[in-house]
Amino acid sequence: MNTTDPQVVLGTMDFGTRVGPDRAFAILDSFVAGGGVWLDTANCYSFWADPSGVGGASERLIGAWLRARPGARDVVRIATKVRQNPLVPHSWPESAEGLSARAVHAGVEESLGRLGVDHVDLLWAHAEDRAVPLEETVGAFGELVAKGVALRVGAANHAAWRVERARSLAREQRVEPWTALQLRHSLVQPRPLTPLAEAGHRMLNAEDLDLARSEGLAVWSYSSLMWGSYERADKPLPRTYDHPGTPRVLAVLDDVADELSATRNQVVLAWLMRQGIDPIVGASRVEQIEQALAALRVRLSDEHLARFTEAR
Repeated sequence: MNTTDPQVVLGTMDFGTRVGPDRAFAILDSFVAGGGVWLDTANCYSFWADPSGVGGASERLIGAWLRARPGARDVVRIATKVRQNPLVPHSWPESAEGLSARAVHAGVEESLGRLGVDHVDLLWAHAEDRAVPLEETVGAFGELVAKGVALRVGAANHAAWRVERARSLAREQRVEPWTALQLRHSLVQPRPLTPLAEAGHRMLNAEDLDLARSEGLAVWSYSSLMWGSYERADKPLPRTYDHPGTPRVLAVLDDVADELSATRNQVVLAWLMRQGIDPIVGASRVEQIEQALAALRVRLSDEHLARFTEAR
């Protein structure tokens, strides 16, 4: 996996829809003031919550914040994604853009316009598109890096074998390969072989971590804090997490949090970062991102990790 120190990434999915400009600006300001660097967005955020039925609100809000904060672009890095934005309002997944060369180039051009920037620091393929030859997708991402429009490229919600195949194709084409993975991961795990309720989500597994560690790839995790379920009684874990391992893990989580004078969320984030994973944290209030950034100071020992492994 990558050798840089793991860090908390600010997830901006709800910015411009569920989180209005004033609160979003305050969260972004607090994140940067606390030493945060990476912002994670997507061209499709959040079409399901936007009356327009298409994405773009999150990128537009980040663009407005950058314009209002001279110098901010020099201190933040921006990651965005192409693949899922509906081309016809309120028509997903039927009209979701794919990963053809044309779709990738068009999607990125529109993202740059909304963000008001000339490049993004990391561009993700948001999901697989098996209707398009992988060679074509790899070539398109490689072209964007060659043009300086994307500094790095990565794959979100892709099977490990597809990522490695794409990296091989990139070598053949002599273009920049995918060097980052983004998948869903957290301390608690769903029952094996049970489908997730959330469309498009793909769980991180041992094969993904093996690939990342062998090839030096960055790994980002989403839904890391389970939408508040670790700390909020009004947000119970989804039913697929109802199995004997969950209460065992939560009991250890409480013990470790007490020992370290940390919150449950902070211990979960520290557990992810201890494994070299960058957790994406969505925030709707300033206090949430402040709490998340404080997880950087939580130090888990090998003994703590062993207790979690045994409980899982």
